[in-house]
Amino acid sequence: MSNNNDQSNEMNDMMEEIEKSMVRLHSGDIVKGHVINVTQNEVIVNLGYKSDGIIPREEFPSEMADDLSAHFTTGDEIEVFVQQVDDGDGNVLLSKKKVDAMNEWVELNDALEKDEMITVTLKEVVRGGMIAYFKNVKCFIPASQLSDRYVDDLSVFVGETVNARILEMDRRRSKVILSRKAVLQEEKELKKKELLKTLQKGQIVDGQVKQITNFGAFVDIGGIDGLIHISELSWGRVKHPSDVLSIGEQVKVEVLDFEESSERISLSLKSTQPEPWKVAGETYEVGQIIEGEVVRLVDFGAFIEIEPGLDGLVHISQISEEHVAKPSDVLQKGQKVMVKILDINTEDQRMSLSMSAIEKDKKATEEKQEVETAEEAVQEEQAVTIGEALGHVKTEEFQETEEAVEETAEETEEETEEETEEETEEETEEETEEETEEETEEETEEETEEETEEETEEETEEETEEETEEETKEQK
Repeated sequence: MSNNNDQSNEMNDMMEEIEKSMVRLHSGDIVKGHVINVTQNEVIVNLGYKSDGIIPREEFPSEMADDLSAHFTTGDEIEVFVQQVDDGDGNVLLSKKKVDAMNEWVELNDALEKDEMITVTLKEVVRGGMIAYFKNVKCFIPASQLSDRYVDDLSVFVGETVNARILEMDRRRSKVILSRKAVLQEEKELKKKELLKTLQKGQIVDGQVKQITNFGAFVDIGGIDGLIHISELSWGRVKHPSDVLSIGEQVKVEVLDFEESSERISLSLKSTQPEPWKVAGETYEVGQIIEGEVVRLVDFGAFIEIEPGLDGLVHISQISEEHVAKPSDVLQKGQKVMVKILDINTEDQRMSLSMSAIEKDKKATEEKQEVETAEEAVQEEQAVTIGEALGHVKTEEFQETEEAVEETAEETEEETEEETEEETEEETEEETEEETEEETEEETEEETEEETEEETEEETEEETEEETEEETKEQK
């Protein structure tokens, strides 16, 4: 009997010791355990409690829930949140998602107290701003706090991972408001201080055009903006800065001056480009004909822009060969004209131009061509003699005269034959008279032919001389 009592007491003592060694759990506790099994839908955890804990797949963050076996293996230590000590089946219901969220809220609270930056992912655009996530905690960034510059389309930020500061947090309402603008301003200020320490006058730096105004353009040169005044944009005249630069354009600029205290920086774009008058003597030469634009009209002439920063003067006497009362009577501002360089003075930055010289040169060239053409025509005329001209030219009149002579001869022969037959029976005297008449007719025909040939030759010579004179006139 005593033995049984002793054994019973020992068992009770052992149970008490086991109970003392077991963890005491309450709903809402955060405890640690070890993974003893992983399935597709749950993870079983040994908590050192009389019952094992179960974490359903839906109680994991989304990035883990898709493939539990990829994130957990048997023996891994895991921190969990106790949702229920007994789920009705004797198991402890746990959650990984809630314990992570609680830890994340702790991190957010620490960052707020220490005024530290946090890293968030921008997920979606909503009314008034964007939704961002710090791990699994949902946060909100107002549109005015997304950038240090105005942004028309917030969707360009979707998917970006950025740094932000906590402006406001309420754990009970799950409310977190962030600012990215504050971080950007801090980074910009830091860059400014570093840049101002190394900046020097005359230094050439790279920049990006950020803003264009009526009086110039602001360029970001690495965290700080400098101003290019409109007078420093180009060596030529600039009506508006937008005619030279565009927002977002990459440029090289020279630092003209800066004040570290006020953070004002003066920049120049034109000083990074060759000064036109310094290279004008190499680019242009006297006598060269070039195109320019009328940029200014005065009483004594017109100023012509050859290239930005390089102007020349066309004196009123050089505008036209005809009399010009006022330059504005012939030219107008913005007109494109061709001019001839009369003189270049790079030291005094002066260039004399002429429009009338081009007209004179053109007329002189035309007259020279006419003289050369006339001389060539005379040489050709001298090379062709009158005899050669008569030997090669056979006019229609000459041909018609020959045909008429031939017809007359044929008719005379026919008549002679007829008369001879009729007078065969006549006496010798009549035959003698007929022969005499025939000889007279033949002499007359010969004289007629000779006169016809002489007249034809004279007409041919006159026609040839007339044609030669007409050809000479046409060539001139």
